Amino acid sequence: MEPPPPFLTGILEGFYGRVWSSETRRAYADYLARAGLNTCLYCPKADHFLRKKWQEDWPAQEWRELLDLSALYRERGVFWGVGLSPFELYRQYGVTQREQLRRKIGRIAELDAPLLAILFDDMPGDLDALATRQAEIVADVVSWLPGTRVLVCPTYYSFDPVLEKFFGPMPVGYWPQLGRDLPTGVDVFWTGGRVCSEAIMKRDIELIYTQLQRPVLLWDNYPVNDGAVRSNFLYLNKLSRREALPPRLVSGHLCNPMNQGLVSLPALMGLVELYQTNRGGSEWLEEAIGRETWRQLRADRQAFEELGLTGMGRNRCDELAQCYRSLPGPAAREVAEWLEGEYSFDPACLTD
Repeated sequence: MEPPPPFLTGILEGFYGRVWSSETRRAYADYLARAGLNTCLYCPKADHFLRKKWQEDWPAQEWRELLDLSALYRERGVFWGVGLSPFELYRQYGVTQREQLRRKIGRIAELDAPLLAILFDDMPGDLDALATRQAEIVADVVSWLPGTRVLVCPTYYSFDPVLEKFFGPMPVGYWPQLGRDLPTGVDVFWTGGRVCSEAIMKRDIELIYTQLQRPVLLWDNYPVNDGAVRSNFLYLNKLSRREALPPRLVSGHLCNPMNQGLVSLPALMGLVELYQTNRGGSEWLEEAIGRETWRQLRADRQAFEELGLTGMGRNRCDELAQCYRSLPGPAAREVAEWLEGEYSFDPACLTD
């Protein structure tokens, strides 16, 4: 009898808008390992070669960076992979489209990554055979990548009615059908009762378990701040109001961090504590952010999380930006740029 797959804890770079630098992505290999978290999934919405241009190859430089990232995370003992969003492939999945997908999966296989996610989120879902067609696509991927752990994000990944508002009515029986048709062992992402859930408790997950009849992999949209409202804030408090759930219900817990990668680390300490992954303390956190910057962030945390840019006002933001510009290190620079409006939400990022 095969042992159960590892419980996944860590992050997924799954947000819209400005992406992380290569330096931040590489640094996270060490941060996650030191925190005892075991997973990193690369799937920024701004990588068009994972989404709208998924049929195309990455340019040479970007491809080399992905190869390097895969090797680096493998060396640090952290599961790494990419999230492919074959945009609306389920609408027409014939011989030509299947061959395009096979070719892309073959390219991704060269990364030698232990994880691959197939993401159907944030696409129109008004198709009666949606679950069956998506399961067919995933089954092909599983057959082409034996030994790779495959994850899937449904089009309807929460009970939140906002999904039907933007992506059309959910087909009748979508979740039970998807649970029945997906290959055994495929993990299904779930964000909780809402797209950005304030709390995720056992009773919330039991509801979707009864529909899918399989455990879910939590895609936790905290501390992500890529939307029109949330980009106004920095979320620096630890992840909270979550229960550590049994493997019967949950196969892992990944957090979607902020566009500001380094200052997302304090929030991730809540995930570390929830699953007790780190026995070595939190010294690495202060090292990663910088002692002076971390001291200043603790002083400003309440204003950044509760007032935000609008609430603090332009004059106060300018004063604080000067303060953070005077501090050393890239974390301080992230905060200064946020205060200066360089992370402002751009609605065009939703349609690129």
